[in-house]
Amino acid sequence: MAHRLQMRLLTWDVKDTLIKVRRPVGEEYASKARAHGVLVEATAVEQAFRQAFRAQSHSFPNYGLSLGLTSRQWWMDVVLHTFRLAGVPDAQAMAPVADQLYEDFSSPFAWRVLEGAETTLKGCRKRGMKLAVVSNFDRRLEDILTGLGLREHFDFVLTSEAVGCPKPDPRIFREALQLACVEPSAAAHVGDSYRCDYQGARAVGMHSFLVVGAEPLDSSVRDAVPKEHILPSLSHLLPALDLLEASSPVS
Repeated sequence: MAHRLQMRLLTWDVKDTLIKVRRPVGEEYASKARAHGVLVEATAVEQAFRQAFRAQSHSFPNYGLSLGLTSRQWWMDVVLHTFRLAGVPDAQAMAPVADQLYEDFSSPFAWRVLEGAETTLKGCRKRGMKLAVVSNFDRRLEDILTGLGLREHFDFVLTSEAVGCPKPDPRIFREALQLACVEPSAAAHVGDSYRCDYQGARAVGMHSFLVVGAEPLDSSVRDAVPKEHILPSLSHLLPALDLLEASSPVS
């Protein structure tokens, strides 16, 4: 006889799913540079940051841990590269700024909780599900979540730095399943990245939901993801879980 599926574990991406930076990165970097006597345009810094971040992620994946870097050094290098690309003549002299920015983004005051996040997490808890974080973040995440009042909602937090591999690597999702003692078929993941979150979780047999950010979904992604798996906002999650459980009978 078929029984109704019941979700037992819900794993969460964090950045741009539950929280986001309070000010655009370009503005934050430019403001700190000005405080050190260096004038640079926020728009130029924003563009340079995106380029520097992509280059660093490609050359030194997952904070360069396997290549001997620490996550702090990895971020310091990103900041210095950003200012170099933004046209700062002596980017190496920006090391004190890089130090300050690392500390600033370690603080919960640099972040804000997205609308609906806390209400949704509480609603999931009321259903009796285990909740966990699976994030491509560094060692600062636990303190940030605690400072924002979100850590209490989660049974455990897994970062790519701690596990040693980033999403969409299946090992980080399997680690979460193992810690929760839950089969993939009774687990779902929520995140805003099609590749890292949606595809990554489904590759290990989990269910998955894709949170839509401010930017519209690429047409190829929209065509690849069933509409019932797309969340226009976090408030859509609980109804989506109801639909998933009702339409996925298990023997």
